[in-house]
Amino acid sequence: MKAYSIYISGVGGQGIIKTSVVIGEAAMKTGQVVVMSEIHGMAQRGGGVSTELKIGHAHSSIIADGTADLLLAFEPLEALRALPKISKNTRVVMNTSRILPFNIQGSELPYPPLEDILEEMCSKSQEVKALDAVKVATQAGHILAMNMVMLGAALTVPGFPLDKKTLMESMKANLPERTVPINTRAFEQGFGTFS
Repeated sequence: MKAYSIYISGVGGQGIIKTSVVIGEAAMKTGQVVVMSEIHGMAQRGGGVSTELKIGHAHSSIIADGTADLLLAFEPLEALRALPKISKNTRVVMNTSRILPFNIQGSELPYPPLEDILEEMCSKSQEVKALDAVKVATQAGHILAMNMVMLGAALTVPGFPLDKKTLMESMKANLPERTVPINTRAFEQGFGTFS
C-alpha cells in the first residue's frame, strides 16, 4: 500500500515542525510506520520552513514532485513555493493570513493578491480548503495555536490516515500542559470549519 505523503510549508515560528511531530507520533501510536524530514532554511529570520512526512512504508521521507497527498500550507506565499509537490490528486489546506517575507518588505515586488494565489492552487489540486487560521487561533485564545487550527482542518480531508482521538492525544502529549486548553479549542475550531 502506498504511503500517505504530507508536505507542510510555512514560515519560521508558525509551529510547522511541532505539527509534524504531533502527526508522526499519532501515526506511530496506531502502529503505522512514519518517516519525516525537515528544512529549517532561515527560520529564525522569518524564512521558509517545510517538513515532509510519509505515513506507511516508504524508502525515503522525501516527497517527489507531484506526489503529495496533502499540502498543509501555513502561509499563502509558501503554498505557492510548494506547488511542485502537488498534483490534481493532492488536497490542500491553506491558511490565508499572510506574512510578508523580508525580501519583499520595502521592495518593488508586490505580495501576490490572495485571490490569485487561491486561483493558482485550485487550478493545480483536487481540493483547496482555505481559512484564516490566525483569526481562528486568536478567537480560540492565542495566535500561536494557529498550527493546531491547521491540524484540525487537515483532519477533515478525505483519506487523512489518522483519527481525531489519536491526534488529540498526541497533541496533548507534545505541547506544554498549560497550553493544552487553548490548543484543544483551536484544533476543534479548525476541525469545525470544514466538518
